[in-house]
Amino acid sequence: MLLRLSTLFCRTLREDPADAEVASHKLLVRAGYIRRAAPGIYTWLPLGLRVLGKVEQVVREEMVAAGAQEVHFPALLPREPYEATGRWAEYGPNLFRLQDRRDNDYLLAPTHEEMFTLLVKDLCSSYKDLPLVLFQIQTKYRDEARPRAGLIRGREFVMKDAYSFDIDDEGLARAYDDQRAAYQRIFDRLGLEYVVVSAMSGAMGGSRSEEFLTPTPIGEDTYVRSPGGYAANAEAVTTPVPPSLDWADLPAAHVEPTPDAPTIEALVGLVNDRYPRADRPWTAADTLKNVVVALTRPTGEREVVVVGLPGDREVDMKRLEAAVAPAEVEVASDADFAAHPELVRGYIGPRVLGPNAPDPDTAVRYLLDPRVVPGTRWITGADEVGKHVLDLVAGRDFTGSGTIEAAEVRAGDPAPDGSGPLELARGIEIGHIFQLGRKYAQALGLTVLDANGKSQVVTMGSYGIGVTRVLAALAEAHHDDKGLAWPAGVAPAHVHLVATGKDAAVFDTAEHLAADWSARGIEVLYDDRPKVSPGVKFADAELLGVPLVVVVGKGLASGVVEVRPRVGEAVQVPLAEVADVVATHVEALLSPDW
Repeated sequence: MLLRLSTLFCRTLREDPADAEVASHKLLVRAGYIRRAAPGIYTWLPLGLRVLGKVEQVVREEMVAAGAQEVHFPALLPREPYEATGRWAEYGPNLFRLQDRRDNDYLLAPTHEEMFTLLVKDLCSSYKDLPLVLFQIQTKYRDEARPRAGLIRGREFVMKDAYSFDIDDEGLARAYDDQRAAYQRIFDRLGLEYVVVSAMSGAMGGSRSEEFLTPTPIGEDTYVRSPGGYAANAEAVTTPVPPSLDWADLPAAHVEPTPDAPTIEALVGLVNDRYPRADRPWTAADTLKNVVVALTRPTGEREVVVVGLPGDREVDMKRLEAAVAPAEVEVASDADFAAHPELVRGYIGPRVLGPNAPDPDTAVRYLLDPRVVPGTRWITGADEVGKHVLDLVAGRDFTGSGTIEAAEVRAGDPAPDGSGPLELARGIEIGHIFQLGRKYAQALGLTVLDANGKSQVVTMGSYGIGVTRVLAALAEAHHDDKGLAWPAGVAPAHVHLVATGKDAAVFDTAEHLAADWSARGIEVLYDDRPKVSPGVKFADAELLGVPLVVVVGKGLASGVVEVRPRVGEAVQVPLAEVADVVATHVEALLSPDW
């Protein structure tokens, strides 16, 4: 394969696009791989499409090797299947909805569980048809409120989604493990570092769920690891619940004036000065912070909720949203407070909340952090401006409507499995696997006859890879201050051949080398532009990121050609040897060990 830059539909840019925040977005646009069509929507240019195709091919090969069969669904889908599973409403504003000329409802698919389920229902009726794994690589659509970081969070993206169908849970467990192993092979082949972490199932539903994350400081996901091997998305971390405490000897709760204490720090200083404890000083962890939020369900119903947590922690909105999915969460508005005058900003206490309120049936729901166990002793608002209540004891003086995992996870927190203190890191989600179970099969009537002729609901697994996100993650992981530096297996070409100067012999020699390598199956990107300076050509070679650069230029007069890895030192190779040297180098780059 031979691509010529003189005719290639590609324009490189010297400046970063104004809307680009992260390296992958900047470089993919500057190098002419993608162009912005609208917020979160991108046009793929020839070089970008070549890289995307190579990523897809690795995914496809490993899916087939794992026993999956490829199908392809439309992206435009009818409402009815999603109505049956409840996701027409659950997806809320993230779903692109539209109507045809007859006012029938359709959607642009964000994912295809329903359609896979109905396809198998249509064609399979016996346990002999199972186990079965189907997959597709297809464009998905989600109306992201804040598309960002180029391909990392867009409104249109390419995803590989696979689904397993089994007669029993043992079969599902085997399929899940097979897909998990296939994912490891895919990311190993792509040269992409990854960690596997426990995750929340969210709107997908199901039981077991794991994410594949590639570590990067610009990642949207926070995950944790412990020395003993625990790993989880921060949203899925559960708080070790401390034991209940005896409150027999604790003093009675008492309300005290707390003027000039607008912050937790000021409040702690004031109570230690005026109302000291006998055993030790009060700390921020002894204060009970009550945070007011509003949940909006897919139906549009809005509910004000108060989250109670230790005052030395903040509410993590992503953890909170994961805990109340599919509802969306935001900080309570002025209108929410106006609708609940019992909530005194800055001084909210349990007395007016949940089961503690005079009328619990109409009171604002009160969800407590798991650390707020019976016998713990707190300072919190007294529901009156300028006053707090001290020595308020959980279980004795107040209770909650329930518990919720909404507090931030911090480095040093104990791992839920006791395997040591947690470390925090950030990553990009590149894959997610679920044991869906029977949720979708039950909702859509997917059953088969077992060996005894009895009808059984099929159990399912779901396995997704964000293909365009993987490409962006590769660009994030493989670049420097000069441009991209693709791994050989996904690069748009194996060799970037540059002819410099005006000497006809240079271009003749480069033409001969390009033809020779192309005949050997080596992919060549040939910069044959006659009136472009060497500086511009070298800058473009560094920006485009092909793994091996060969320069035919003034050294040709001495019988040598320059061979320079995109990342590495240049060497001078005799012209008579360069064709074989480069072929050997490319073969090594493409070997399983690259």
